[in-house]
Amino acid sequence: MLLRLFHYDSTACASYLFGCTTFDMLAVVDPHIDLVDSYLAEAERAGSPIVAVFETHVQADHVSGLPALVARTGATAYLPANTGVDFAHEPLADRQVVEFGNTVVTAIATPGHAPAHHAYAVADRRRGTDEPWLVFSGDSLLIGDVGRPDLHVAGDALGQAQILHASLGRLMGLADDVVLLPSHYAGSVCGRGLSGNPVSTIGFERAHNTMLAYSDADTFAAALVADTPPRPPDQARIVAANLRGALHASA
Repeated sequence: MLLRLFHYDSTACASYLFGCTTFDMLAVVDPHIDLVDSYLAEAERAGSPIVAVFETHVQADHVSGLPALVARTGATAYLPANTGVDFAHEPLADRQVVEFGNTVVTAIATPGHAPAHHAYAVADRRRGTDEPWLVFSGDSLLIGDVGRPDLHVAGDALGQAQILHASLGRLMGLADDVVLLPSHYAGSVCGRGLSGNPVSTIGFERAHNTMLAYSDADTFAAALVADTPPRPPDQARIVAANLRGALHASA
């Protein structure tokens, strides 16, 4: 399976190109509008088209590249159900599976950072198993931290934090050797103590991520909402653009 990492350092956003080159079917997760040409160029180098674009949630800190990628490739857009977006897409339910070639993507509902949020566990059948070997965690489980719960709700950060606690428990059900690929790293306002290392494993986070040490949801929520960083600049415009499927960052 092909896997390529893309980092946008201005907002510490991570996105990914992955998929099956045997059957010439690639996908992008959480694309950034300013990296659309880069995804397309890398897919062309790999000799396989982009056939799917996944969003873990409606982004609040950058304009998504999903609409532009869909327009230029004809790929299918996949988002969690009930995001409220105003463009054509396939809504994914919890545990729904999307297959393209030897690549198998399973949606895992992980609300809390946003009310509609998925992680995507990925298996490669060429490895001889349907068990996932990596997970795109979006803004739920980060490296050294977890996603903030206040960006997508009005006045219910504690409630969303409690929901996130349960979501993290679902991710902790994955095997220790599953590679963790979140959508942000150090420098992002979507977390507080993110690592500068953009790649981890479930096992490493289980052992070292202090936010995973809280067994009680209330204690976890209180710790998570303390010392909340400033909101992303121009958040309202960004969210509105992503809900309607803007093709350009200035839209």
